[in-house]
Amino acid sequence: MRAAVQHETGQDKLEVLDDIEAVGFGPGKVRIRIRATGLCHSDLSAMNGVLPQPAPFVPGHEGAGEILDVGDGVTGLTQGDRVLMCWLPACGSCPSCRRGQTHLCLAGFMNAGTPNFRRPGGDVFGFAGTGTFAEEVVVAANCAVPIPDDVPYEIAALIGCGVTTGLGAALNTAKVEAASSVAVIGCGGVGISVIQGAKACGAAQIIAVDPVPARREAALRFGATEAVAPEEFADAKARITAGEGFDYVFEVVGKSTTARTAYEMTRRGGTLCVVGAGAMDDTFQVNMFELFFDEKRILPSLYGGADVLRSYERAIALWRAARIDLEGLITHRVQLTEINDALDQMRSGTALRTCIEL
Repeated sequence: MRAAVQHETGQDKLEVLDDIEAVGFGPGKVRIRIRATGLCHSDLSAMNGVLPQPAPFVPGHEGAGEILDVGDGVTGLTQGDRVLMCWLPACGSCPSCRRGQTHLCLAGFMNAGTPNFRRPGGDVFGFAGTGTFAEEVVVAANCAVPIPDDVPYEIAALIGCGVTTGLGAALNTAKVEAASSVAVIGCGGVGISVIQGAKACGAAQIIAVDPVPARREAALRFGATEAVAPEEFADAKARITAGEGFDYVFEVVGKSTTARTAYEMTRRGGTLCVVGAGAMDDTFQVNMFELFFDEKRILPSLYGGADVLRSYERAIALWRAARIDLEGLITHRVQLTEINDALDQMRSGTALRTCIEL
């Protein structure tokens, strides 16, 4: 079968090969035919080494498709079921799961160290234990979440990561209040989903901050009340909040410099929500006096900050009710052979989300 492979960390191009085999099928596993997958910035971060990932590997973790085969002991899934991929499934029995914080379950991360694929040259891993830039993948059954028949594969794929992450940051982690002021730094697919989440919560002002004009224009279509370049952010703070700062500021870039800007743009007593996935050697700093005196809440948000299965259901419900726009997030559609064009589109900021059709 075909898959796009990253041979070594740091390479900026993927090689599409046709000698890949999905491995590991057996009890408790399912084999999935991927029909659509989204390109997320986390895939780029794994390729360049910001996020740790053994190589060689198949990137991709936002996927949807149909069940081809079901291993022994699997219940609730049958051949032909339409599913989306959950790259961080909950085991249901660890301390985090028992506390109701299933999104913090570490069981799914353990899958990243087990090869998902093989080719004549040796084992190949799947990013985040999945690897959806492939025609087929074998995963644990709890990674496959059934989707209703009216949800297209490309929409389901986005719900599998970016949409859930962005919506959940606003709805679950920050719990944006109605009539509040919100700023979102970084307006790719996840940042746009944060904007839609803040809009659904009833925020009065939603300021989008991004250096790419096309992304600022897109943010306005998805619910931002104003969109500014980073150098205009301080002026927006002065105009909109009389210099006090925003009630909520979301950092959706994954860098300490933008996180520091987000902290400074948050009002005293307000909330900074860190959504971007950053590098382990990039340190965000606040001094002890400002931490005490300003009483700003600093809230990291991983995968939407709540039970992902419930978050999937909520995203579908909001989409059905036309409260959020998911089709509009897909700005480009490509075939797997065009994957490197899609990578360039994301790096340049011209794409919000690219759907790779397999």
